[in-house]
Amino acid sequence: MAAQVSEKVVPEQVIRTAAAEELMDRLASKYGPLMFHQSGGCCDGSSPMCYPRGEFLVGDSDVLIGTLGDTPFYMSRGQFEYWKHTQLILDVVPGRGGMFSLEGPEGVRFLIRSRVFTDEEIAALRSAGKI
Repeated sequence: MAAQVSEKVVPEQVIRTAAAEELMDRLASKYGPLMFHQSGGCCDGSSPMCYPRGEFLVGDSDVLIGTLGDTPFYMSRGQFEYWKHTQLILDVVPGRGGMFSLEGPEGVRFLIRSRVFTDEEIAALRSAGKI
């Protein structure tokens, strides 16, 4: 869903595929409300990490870039500066996920795909104060 700012449609900064939505529903039924943090490297590379909501502490250096249903999706402010011109697309692929992410035992992992926003979308995001 997109918001409108003075006749400009503001695109969502993070969306999900049907496969990601199904896995999120399955994980939520096991663990309760979820949250995501887009990892910026370190132990698990740069994977989207899924946690029970509240188990990953976000701070002033993290940006809430959107929600997937009612699930918040955060990214570090520094990393957001690199990604702010792209729409993140949460997807699922076979394989082992990050060792700290909830989908690890499921035999699949969350993955971020992306696309660069158009000039019009960037203008709308700027007008809305999102970038």
